Amino acid sequence: MKILVDADACPVTRIVERVAARHKIPVLLLCDTNHVLRSEYSEVKVIGAGADAVDFALLNQCQKGDIVVTQDYGVAAMILGKGAYGIHQSGRWYTNDNIDQMLMERHLSGKARRSKSKHHLKGPAKRTTQDDDRFEDALERLITRGVSG
Repeated sequence: MKILVDADACPVTRIVERVAARHKIPVLLLCDTNHVLRSEYSEVKVIGAGADAVDFALLNQCQKGDIVVTQDYGVAAMILGKGAYGIHQSGRWYTNDNIDQMLMERHLSGKARRSKSKHHLKGPAKRTTQDDDRFEDALERLITRGVSG
């Protein structure tokens, strides 16, 4: 098992590394040339800046039993198909039971954004310590679940 992180502007990379180090799990941070990262713990792979290049590289590296941290529902759907586990930076697990609903919500949100309506959707709320704690707890539980089977 390894943990792969879609690390472009990901607010939880240090939490992932801290949890992974406790469990002695290797971490691979994937980012494009616009978000070059450095890490004492993780292997960092810088991918070309093409559209979805990081997503495709992550999918190529992902294997059954791995854990993937991503906020991209499309990537999540594909890693589930490979038998990997997925987790959003909010701490929500991606599962075969919820991914279709999440993809539909993404579709409807995109449709609303593209409409010529005067209704503007707010962006996400500012990240809090509670958000970080919720993510860390969810990742711990996912690792335990993945290790035990």
